[in-house]
Amino acid sequence: MPKMDIALRDRFWERYTLQELNEEEWEELCDGCGRCCLLKLEVPETNSALYTCISCRLLDISSCRCKHYEARTKIVSDCIDLNPSTIASIAGWMPETCAYRLLHEGKPLKAWHHLVSGDRQAVHREGISVGSFAVSETKVRPEDLERHVIEGIAD
Repeated sequence: MPKMDIALRDRFWERYTLQELNEEEWEELCDGCGRCCLLKLEVPETNSALYTCISCRLLDISSCRCKHYEARTKIVSDCIDLNPSTIASIAGWMPETCAYRLLHEGKPLKAWHHLVSGDRQAVHREGISVGSFAVSETKVRPEDLERHVIEGIAD
C-alpha cells in the first residue's frame, strides 16, 4: 500500500461519499483481506463472478497485501484498478464484506474493520482474510480454476 501524507478526516467514511475521498482515505478503506485478489470466473448470464481460492501471483498470502501494489496493473494485465470512477461498475464483483462495496451500497463498515475497531489484525482473527486458505496461481494450472471455486464471498 502506498505511503500517504494527507491527513485523514475524522470518520471520513461516514461523512463523505466515495467520490469525495482523498487518496489516503480511499486507500485506508481497504481492510487488507486479500479477497479481491482471488481469481474469479465470470458468469456472463448474470454478470457476476465466481471466486476461487486461487490468489493473484502478486498477493503475499501471509500478509494479504500486494507485493507490487504501485505497479500491479502493469504487471498483471487484468488487475482491476478499483477507484471512485470504477466502483459503480464492479461493486457487485467485490467481496460482500469489502468496505468499498459496503459504502457504495450505503451500508456501514463491519465492526471488525480497522477503521471501526482500531485493530488491523481483526480481519484475520475474524476469518475474513484469505491468509488461511488461499493458494498462489503459480501453483495451479489455469485449466483447473473451475475446480477451486468457493462460495460466500461475493453473494
